[in-house]
Amino acid sequence: MAYLLRGLLLLMVAGVLLTMSSAFGLIELPLNHIQIAIPVFLFTIFAQAFVMFYFIGVSRLINNIWTILSTSTNLDEIFESAPADLTPYTKKVEKFVFDSTRCKRQTIPWTMMMLILGMIAFLLGGAHDTNLVEKTTHSGVVYGFFAAMAIGFFRQWFYLGKSHILLRKVKSLFEIPDGQM
Repeated sequence: MAYLLRGLLLLMVAGVLLTMSSAFGLIELPLNHIQIAIPVFLFTIFAQAFVMFYFIGVSRLINNIWTILSTSTNLDEIFESAPADLTPYTKKVEKFVFDSTRCKRQTIPWTMMMLILGMIAFLLGGAHDTNLVEKTTHSGVVYGFFAAMAIGFFRQWFYLGKSHILLRKVKSLFEIPDGQM
Protein backbone atom coordinates (compact mmCIF):
# COMPACT_ATOMS: atom_id res chain seq x y z
CA MET A 1 0.00 0.00 0.00
CA ALA A 2 2.85 2.37 0.81
CA TYR A 3 4.21 1.92 -2.71
CA LEU A 4 0.84 2.73 -4.24
CA LEU A 5 0.58 5.86 -2.10
CA ARG A 6 4.09 6.91 -3.10
CA GLY A 7 3.00 6.55 -6.72
CA LEU A 8 -0.03 8.76 -6.06
CA LEU A 9 2.26 11.36 -4.47
CA LEU A 10 4.55 11.33 -7.52
CA LEU A 11 1.57 11.82 -9.84
CA MET A 12 0.32 14.65 -7.64
CA VAL A 13 3.67 16.47 -7.75
CA ALA A 14 3.93 15.92 -11.52
CA GLY A 15 0.45 17.39 -12.00
CA VAL A 16 1.21 20.43 -9.86
CA LEU A 17 4.49 21.01 -11.71
CA LEU A 18 2.66 20.69 -15.03
CA THR A 19 0.06 23.22 -13.87
CA MET A 20 2.69 25.69 -12.68
CA SER A 21 4.76 25.24 -15.85
CA SER A 22 1.68 25.98 -17.94
CA ALA A 23 0.87 29.06 -15.83
CA PHE A 24 4.40 30.45 -16.28
CA GLY A 25 4.32 29.73 -20.01
CA LEU A 26 7.25 27.31 -19.80
CA ILE A 27 5.32 24.72 -21.80
CA GLU A 28 2.60 25.10 -24.38
CA LEU A 29 -0.39 22.80 -24.05
CA PRO A 30 -3.79 22.81 -25.75
CA LEU A 31 -5.28 23.43 -22.27
CA ASN A 32 -4.58 26.51 -20.18
CA HIS A 33 -3.40 26.26 -16.60
CA ILE A 34 -6.92 26.70 -15.22
CA GLN A 35 -8.17 23.69 -17.16
CA ILE A 36 -5.22 21.67 -15.89
CA ALA A 37 -5.54 22.93 -12.30
CA ILE A 38 -9.09 21.64 -11.81
CA PRO A 39 -8.37 17.89 -12.26
CA VAL A 40 -4.93 18.23 -10.65
CA PHE A 41 -6.37 19.70 -7.48
CA LEU A 42 -9.14 17.11 -7.37
CA PHE A 43 -6.46 14.44 -7.67
CA THR A 44 -4.45 16.18 -4.92
CA ILE A 45 -7.45 15.98 -2.60
CA PHE A 46 -7.86 12.31 -3.51
CA ALA A 47 -4.18 11.45 -2.98
CA GLN A 48 -3.87 13.37 0.29
CA ALA A 49 -7.02 11.79 1.68
CA PHE A 50 -5.64 8.32 1.01
CA VAL A 51 -2.26 9.17 2.53
CA MET A 52 -3.86 10.72 5.61
CA PHE A 53 -6.20 7.79 6.18
CA TYR A 54 -3.32 5.34 5.71
CA PHE A 55 -1.42 6.92 8.62
CA ILE A 56 -4.57 7.12 10.72
CA GLY A 57 -5.32 3.46 9.95
CA VAL A 58 -1.82 2.22 10.80
CA SER A 59 -1.89 4.12 14.07
CA ARG A 60 -5.36 2.81 14.91
CA LEU A 61 -4.32 -0.78 14.18
CA ILE A 62 -1.26 -0.53 16.42
CA ASN A 63 -3.30 1.12 19.18
CA ASN A 64 -5.88 -1.67 18.96
CA ILE A 65 -3.14 -4.28 19.33
CA TRP A 66 -1.76 -2.33 22.30
CA THR A 67 -5.21 -2.28 23.92
CA ILE A 68 -5.60 -6.03 23.45
CA LEU A 69 -2.18 -6.71 24.97
CA SER A 70 -2.48 -4.26 27.86
CA THR A 71 -5.94 -5.48 28.90
CA SER A 72 -5.25 -9.17 28.11
CA THR A 73 -8.73 -9.44 26.62
CA ASN A 74 -9.51 -10.83 23.18
CA LEU A 75 -6.00 -12.23 22.86
CA ASP A 76 -7.36 -14.72 20.35
CA GLU A 77 -7.61 -11.84 17.86
CA ILE A 78 -3.82 -11.60 17.63
CA PHE A 79 -2.63 -15.04 18.79
CA GLU A 80 -3.65 -18.55 17.81
CA SER A 81 -2.65 -19.60 21.31
CA ALA A 82 -1.71 -16.77 23.65
CA PRO A 83 1.62 -17.10 25.46
CA ALA A 84 1.69 -16.99 29.25
CA ASP A 85 4.14 -14.08 29.31
CA LEU A 86 3.08 -11.10 27.19
CA THR A 87 5.97 -8.86 28.33
CA PRO A 88 8.13 -9.20 25.18
CA TYR A 89 5.13 -8.45 22.99
CA THR A 90 4.05 -5.54 25.17
CA LYS A 91 7.47 -3.89 25.01
CA LYS A 92 7.68 -4.17 21.23
CA VAL A 93 4.12 -2.98 20.66
CA GLU A 94 4.71 -0.03 23.00
CA LYS A 95 7.54 1.06 20.67
CA PHE A 96 5.29 0.43 17.66
CA VAL A 97 2.62 2.71 19.17
CA PHE A 98 5.21 5.46 19.58
CA ASP A 99 6.47 5.02 16.00
CA SER A 100 3.00 4.94 14.42
CA THR A 101 1.91 8.01 16.35
CA ARG A 102 5.08 9.84 15.27
CA CYS A 103 4.43 8.97 11.62
CA LYS A 104 0.90 10.31 11.87
CA ARG A 105 1.92 13.50 13.68
CA GLN A 106 4.74 14.25 11.24
CA THR A 107 2.57 14.00 8.13
CA ILE A 108 -1.04 14.94 8.80
CA PRO A 109 -0.38 18.62 9.60
CA TRP A 110 1.36 18.98 6.23
CA THR A 111 -1.50 17.20 4.52
CA MET A 112 -3.95 19.65 6.07
CA MET A 113 -1.72 22.61 5.15
CA MET A 114 -1.56 21.43 1.53
CA LEU A 115 -5.30 20.98 1.31
CA ILE A 116 -6.13 24.32 2.92
CA LEU A 117 -3.60 26.35 0.91
CA GLY A 118 -4.60 24.47 -2.25
CA MET A 119 -8.27 25.31 -1.73
CA ILE A 120 -7.50 28.96 -1.03
CA ALA A 121 -5.22 29.15 -4.09
CA PHE A 122 -7.91 27.50 -6.19
CA LEU A 123 -10.55 29.99 -5.01
CA LEU A 124 -8.22 32.96 -5.40
CA GLY A 125 -7.40 31.77 -8.92
CA GLY A 126 -11.08 32.02 -9.77
CA ALA A 127 -11.26 35.41 -8.06
CA HIS A 128 -8.25 36.61 -10.06
CA ASP A 129 -9.84 35.33 -13.27
CA THR A 130 -12.86 37.55 -12.55
CA ASN A 131 -10.61 40.49 -11.55
CA LEU A 132 -11.61 40.43 -7.86
CA VAL A 133 -8.06 39.95 -6.55
CA GLU A 134 -4.61 40.76 -7.85
CA LYS A 135 -2.44 38.17 -9.51
CA THR A 136 0.14 38.55 -6.73
CA THR A 137 -2.42 37.44 -4.12
CA HIS A 138 -3.19 34.26 -6.03
CA SER A 139 0.49 33.64 -6.82
CA GLY A 140 1.56 34.14 -3.19
CA VAL A 141 -0.86 31.49 -1.95
CA VAL A 142 0.19 29.15 -4.77
CA TYR A 143 3.83 29.54 -3.72
CA GLY A 144 2.79 28.76 -0.13
CA PHE A 145 0.93 25.69 -1.37
CA PHE A 146 3.95 24.59 -3.37
CA ALA A 147 6.26 25.00 -0.35
CA ALA A 148 3.86 23.03 1.86
CA MET A 149 3.55 20.39 -0.84
CA ALA A 150 7.32 20.05 -1.17
CA ILE A 151 7.86 19.68 2.57
CA GLY A 152 4.81 17.44 2.94
CA PHE A 153 5.85 15.27 0.00
CA PHE A 154 9.25 14.47 1.49
CA ARG A 155 7.81 13.88 4.95
CA GLN A 156 5.07 11.64 3.58
CA TRP A 157 7.54 9.76 1.40
CA PHE A 158 9.86 9.14 4.36
CA TYR A 159 7.14 8.17 6.83
CA LEU A 160 5.35 5.95 4.31
CA GLY A 161 8.54 3.92 4.25
CA LYS A 162 8.70 3.90 8.06
CA SER A 163 5.05 2.82 8.32
CA HIS A 164 5.56 0.09 5.75
CA ILE A 165 8.46 -1.33 7.77
CA LEU A 166 6.42 -0.96 10.95
CA LEU A 167 3.57 -3.01 9.46
CA ARG A 168 6.07 -5.67 8.34
CA LYS A 169 7.38 -5.87 11.92
CA VAL A 170 3.85 -6.22 13.30
CA LYS A 171 3.08 -8.98 10.79
CA SER A 172 6.24 -10.88 11.64
CA LEU A 173 5.78 -10.45 15.41
CA PHE A 174 2.26 -11.86 15.36
CA GLU A 175 2.88 -14.25 12.42
CA ILE A 176 0.25 -12.65 10.20
CA PRO A 177 0.35 -13.86 6.58
CA ASP A 178 1.19 -11.32 3.87
CA GLY A 179 -2.26 -11.62 2.30
CA GLN A 180 -3.90 -10.22 5.41
CA MET A 181 -3.95 -6.72 6.83
